[in-house]
Amino acid sequence: MPLWSKPATELAAAVRTGEVSALDVADEHLDRIAEVNPYLNAVTQLLADRARAAARETDRRRAAGEELGPLAGVPFTVKECTPIAGVPTTFGSPRFRDHVAAADAVPVARLRAAGAIPIGHSNLPTLILAGMHTRSELYGDTRNPWDAGRTPGGSSGGDGVAVAAGMAPLGLGNDSGGSVRVPASFCGVAALNPTTGRFPADQRLIGPDDPGPASQVLVADGPLARTVADLRLAYETLAGTDPRDPRAVPVPLYGEPLAAPIKVAVVADPGGHGSHGGHGVHPTVRRAVETAADALRDAGYDVREVPDVPRMEEALDAYHRLAVTEFAPSWPVVRQLLGEGGDRYIELMMRGARPVDAPGLIRLMSVWMSIRRSWTEFLHEYPLLLGPVFTEPPVEPGLESRDQAGRDRVDSAMRLCSVTSFVGVPAVAVPTGLAADGLPTGVQLVGRAFREDLCLAAAQAVEDRLGTLTPIDPVR
Repeated sequence: MPLWSKPATELAAAVRTGEVSALDVADEHLDRIAEVNPYLNAVTQLLADRARAAARETDRRRAAGEELGPLAGVPFTVKECTPIAGVPTTFGSPRFRDHVAAADAVPVARLRAAGAIPIGHSNLPTLILAGMHTRSELYGDTRNPWDAGRTPGGSSGGDGVAVAAGMAPLGLGNDSGGSVRVPASFCGVAALNPTTGRFPADQRLIGPDDPGPASQVLVADGPLARTVADLRLAYETLAGTDPRDPRAVPVPLYGEPLAAPIKVAVVADPGGHGSHGGHGVHPTVRRAVETAADALRDAGYDVREVPDVPRMEEALDAYHRLAVTEFAPSWPVVRQLLGEGGDRYIELMMRGARPVDAPGLIRLMSVWMSIRRSWTEFLHEYPLLLGPVFTEPPVEPGLESRDQAGRDRVDSAMRLCSVTSFVGVPAVAVPTGLAADGLPTGVQLVGRAFREDLCLAAAQAVEDRLGTLTPIDPVR
C-alpha cells in the first residue's frame, strides 16, 4: 500500500516510531502530485524543496530522540487565500501573484507545530468570490477526479480534489456557507466546519483592515480529510485560543457525555415544509440521507424525521442581505480584480439581495440573534441534525455563474450549508457511498455550538458502517 494512500493517523504513527521516514512520506506525495496534478490542477504552488527540508528536520529530530507531534510528517495543502510564510498568497488573482506572506496564518502554524508539513497551495475561485466552482484567473479550472464534467465544488475545491486523489491526506480550507462541505461531498471525502470561535484564524484578508461583522462571524477555517479519524486529529490540533484572534474561545474539545440514545433530527429537504413551498431534493440525495439515517439507527442513535429546520427562508434572506450590505461599498473595486466573467456570481447574488441602510442593519442583527435562538432551542431538543450538504448530485462546472436560474439553483441546493454557517454551529460532511452513476454521495451532521465532538462521533458511526471512498485515481 503506497504511503500516499494512507490516512494521516497512520502516517504520523509510522513516522513517530521510525517505521517510515518523513522524507519518504514527502517524496511519495510529491511523486503522486507529479502523476495526477497535471490533469486535476488542484495544487497551485508546489512547495517541494520546503517540504523535503521540513521532512528531513522531522527525521533528524526523531533520530535525536525528540518527541514528535501528533501529525509528524503529514503533508497538507493550504487554500490560496491562507498565508504560508515566504509564499505568495495569491487568492487566485494575477494582481496578488507577488503578495508574499510574512508569516504563517494561525491554522497553518498550528498544524506545523503538530508536525504536519505544508506541501503546496491549492486552487480556489478567484478571490473566493468568483463562484462555487473552483476556477481561478491565475490557475484555471480544477477537475473533479470522479468526472471532469462535474464541478469539484468550492471554494475549497483544490483541497477536496488533492485529498481525494492522494496528493495529501489533509487539506486546510475555509467555509462561510459550504466551502469545505460541498467539495468534500462532491469529491467523496470528509470535512469539518467548526463552530464560530472554535478555531483561531487571521482576520485580515487583503489590505490592512479587519473585515466587517459578516466576514468575522460567517467564515471559519476547516479541515478536509479522507477519514473521520483524520478530521478529529486536525480538530484537536486547530482548536484553542490565540492572542492574534480575539474571537477564539477556550471551550473544552469534548463536552459532557449525553444520555443515550442521542436524538438525531432528519431533514432531507430543508425548507421543504415552509410557507414558501418545497425547494425539493434529488432522489439520489434523499437516498444518501436515508442511508446515513439507517447507519445511525444501527449505531444506537434515536433517529427521527422532523418536519423541517427552523426559519429556513428567513435565515437565507438575512444571510444574503448581511453579506451584500457589508460587501457593496467595496464591490466596484473588487469586481475589477476578478477577471473576465469572474464578477458574475456576486453580481447575480446582488440582484436578488439588496444592501440595507443603517436602521435596516440594526433590524438585521436583531433577526440574526432571533434565528440563532430558534436553532439553539431546536438543537436543545435534537443534539444532532442529519441533512444534505447539497440537494442535487454534483452539477456542471460554472452553473452558478451562467445565468440567474443557475445561480438560484446552486444557492438553493446548498441552503442548509448557508443557514448553518449563518447560525454558527458545527457540521461534519461525511461520504455515504456511490450513486448509480458512480459519483460520490454524502451528508452532513450538524450539532450544537461547540459540540464538534458529537458531530465527529456520529460521522464516525456512519463511516464505520458505510466505509470510505478515497483515495482514487482520476477518471480521465
